[in-house]
Amino acid sequence: MAYIPNFISEEEQKNILDKARSIPFAPHKIKENRYLANEIQKLPPQQIPSNQWINLAHRRLQPLPSRLTNTNTLLTSTALPSWLQTPLIERISALEIFSNAPHGINHCLINEYLPGQGIMPHEDGAAYYPAVATVSLGGTLVLDVIEKGEKKRSWRILQEPRSLLVTTGEAYTETLHGIAEVEEDRELGSETVANWGLLGGEKSRIEECGGVNVRTTRISLTFRDVKKVSALGKKIFGKPKT
Repeated sequence: MAYIPNFISEEEQKNILDKARSIPFAPHKIKENRYLANEIQKLPPQQIPSNQWINLAHRRLQPLPSRLTNTNTLLTSTALPSWLQTPLIERISALEIFSNAPHGINHCLINEYLPGQGIMPHEDGAAYYPAVATVSLGGTLVLDVIEKGEKKRSWRILQEPRSLLVTTGEAYTETLHGIAEVEEDRELGSETVANWGLLGGEKSRIEECGGVNVRTTRISLTFRDVKKVSALGKKIFGKPKT
């Protein structure tokens, strides 16, 4: 894993948050479970989310440029919207994380976590090229990373606003990651946070608060390369907003 604080400026963060928050809500709520793609797939065609927030039990999300099917296929070859291309995709691409990926970055999953919301430990799986780049906006929280297998070593990664977290190699294939459903992250410090020495401005704030981070609303943008792409999706989904 690699952690980069201050990956974007405060002004860039504001512009991206404004764009993300302007996306409309889908007119339904989907029960969250590990088969989310299947649940969306069962919806009538007129209810398939297209460039809309999807409400789940413990968070809301927005897949761009569209969702994946239950066969892990991206049903469009449409480019991601311009407000993601510049500065985020251009800046991430310059790091050459996806230089060997089949398509480069072709998918972004936007998640919003309110204080107390989270997601159980999981893996992204074989649907994607084994690299993930996550930009955090708005709030600070801890990402729990857990090793697969018998050892089950674990690490805590503090994700600050405007930071980038990159996961590749064994960190992608041999670990799970999740977010605890708590309103405060506690006991934060050099002995408990794996990226403590890399933190930006949040480090001093948390130290002043006795190692406690009171969560606020956080939006994450997770960029991936979906391996299977079908242009048939253009017949179903609208164009992403620019």
